Amino acid sequence: MVGDQDIVVERRVSVLPEKVFAYFTDAGKWIAWQGTEAEVELVPGGSLRVNVTGDGFASGRVLEVVENERVVFTWGWEQGPPVPPGSTTVVIELVPENNGTLIRLTHRGLPPDQIEIHRLGWEHYVERLAAVGDGRDPGPNRPEG
Repeated sequence: MVGDQDIVVERRVSVLPEKVFAYFTDAGKWIAWQGTEAEVELVPGGSLRVNVTGDGFASGRVLEVVENERVVFTWGWEQGPPVPPGSTTVVIELVPENNGTLIRLTHRGLPPDQIEIHRLGWEHYVERLAAVGDGRDPGPNRPEG
């Protein structure tokens, strides 16, 4: 169930879910769509640490992995408040759709004053994920603005 303060970002790609899922499986593939460096242990209880724009790490724990369908992890910034590590939850669903995939990212538990900045960030990074999934150049890592 989606709450009023949840961020939901969706993009469609022309490839099957397994092609998109590959971009979550290790650090090298993760940074193709988000970040300048990453540590990814894609198993329940595994760690996730991403230097998103080159000036600070977001980190958390992997909560759930359903291959080619769903990844759930906690999220927060190592620099601390207002969103400390592990304090929020991100759900990425890969829904098969007409020989392609609907990528749906939901971010839950953000403080109200952090919703818009995270929405802008996720819109940028989900678009980059869609681009690499489709085999296109994802453009610059850092969101504009």
